[in-house]
Amino acid sequence: MRICLVATFPPSGRQLNEYAFHIARELQRNDEVELIILADELDDYDFATDGNGKATKADQLSELPGFNVIRCWKFGGLATPVRLLKTIRQLKPDVVWYNLVFSSFATPANPVAAFAGLSAPALTRAAGFFTHITLHHIIEHVDFSAAGVRREKLFRVGTNLATKALLRAHSVSVLLPGYRHTLVSKYSARNVLLGTHGTFASVPSPPDFSKRGNPYHRILAIGHWGTYKRLETLMEAFPKVLEKVPNARLIVAGANHHTKAGYWESIRDAQPAGLPIEFRGYVPEEVIPELFQSTSIVVMPYDSATGSSGPAHQACEFGIPIVCADIEDLRGMATGEGMAVRFHKKGDADDLAKHLIDILQSPELQRQMAEHNFEAGVEMTMTSVVKNYLRWFELHKCKKAIRNAAALPGPRRAWLRALRASEVAPNWDLHAMLLAQRKDGMDDRHGIAPVGNHTHMEDAAAQFGRDRSHASKENGRILGEMRNPAPTAEP
Repeated sequence: MRICLVATFPPSGRQLNEYAFHIARELQRNDEVELIILADELDDYDFATDGNGKATKADQLSELPGFNVIRCWKFGGLATPVRLLKTIRQLKPDVVWYNLVFSSFATPANPVAAFAGLSAPALTRAAGFFTHITLHHIIEHVDFSAAGVRREKLFRVGTNLATKALLRAHSVSVLLPGYRHTLVSKYSARNVLLGTHGTFASVPSPPDFSKRGNPYHRILAIGHWGTYKRLETLMEAFPKVLEKVPNARLIVAGANHHTKAGYWESIRDAQPAGLPIEFRGYVPEEVIPELFQSTSIVVMPYDSATGSSGPAHQACEFGIPIVCADIEDLRGMATGEGMAVRFHKKGDADDLAKHLIDILQSPELQRQMAEHNFEAGVEMTMTSVVKNYLRWFELHKCKKAIRNAAALPGPRRAWLRALRASEVAPNWDLHAMLLAQRKDGMDDRHGIAPVGNHTHMEDAAAQFGRDRSHASKENGRILGEMRNPAPTAEP
């Protein structure tokens, strides 16, 4: 299967480049997939600065080894859909997979270019290619005031049109149940799937508690800062934490949002001298494991949210307690994916400090939350997430073959049916789909099941049972090692 993944991709500093990297890495491991990444052209990234505030320059960047990357579109460019479609027609893929937010192609300050880019999936489908979108947020759930958007009414009209254009793809997966409900109820969408964000490790490593609180308890805040992800509440809360937990240390990592260059640097410069706060700026992918493994708490002091949280899933991957603002989308994420999260009142520094202190002063609570989140992370690795996408793509391929066979003369149609009967059926889980639909309050009239619980009413599930049994045994082995670590030999 030839797949074109349309996405920002490292070493680009744009939104979702890290997520696209992890999707691509899993696809590369599948011998039956030929992956071609259609990525954004590299540029100077004034908003992506290191710990010294030095911006990333295009001439300092080099492509990641082992990936087939074609940089055929430019952020903010009006010609993006034309350039993409030209490249896609040359490559003739089986699947074109878009990994998007609404600002993937341009900022709100350049709405024409943004809309042009968001029209590319509809044009891709019109050109005859199977088109899927992983859409990380929807505009109806964005707090425009927190995001700094002006002319809100006009902007909503434009984004409504953009949403309708995106829904012209063959299928669209969203990562929160509320997003799917909104798209189905407001736009009467018949092609929306419920997916899982996933954790990034193929086989997660259990948390090593000897690296935490030894000697410092590190509180980690990581993200793209400046719009709805802000640091003011955390900066106000941290001195209160230090009063009760003197060995606490705060690490702020991540680049500025691409519309807010210089934001975290301004926060750093405003802090009193002597506070144990480390501002790291943009963190390379290879540094992420050590950063998280030595972290006692991941904190998310947001003003609003625009989708499922990457840092929260990374906290689950490494088994770390989470404290975050009480925001509806984040509560939905925590409930739906079984995360251990303490919620503080949005914008309330005293409440945030209290939750951080409660966890840091209780080793038992730290361990309980860490183990709970690690268990959740084991159940949603990127390996399983990508495998479910591939099953969905294979289902489309099978349906297309059946439709083509139905148009053939009788003898040839009968021959194809006989041939198809000898093939292994796709691995769909009927029971899981029905449970998911009952929970979401929707019937099966659309014939579409959530990603991760794909179902086809006519297919057998025997092979799926074998796959799921193997996965459960592997998950049990990992969790067993975490709870009962092998004894360490005496020196």
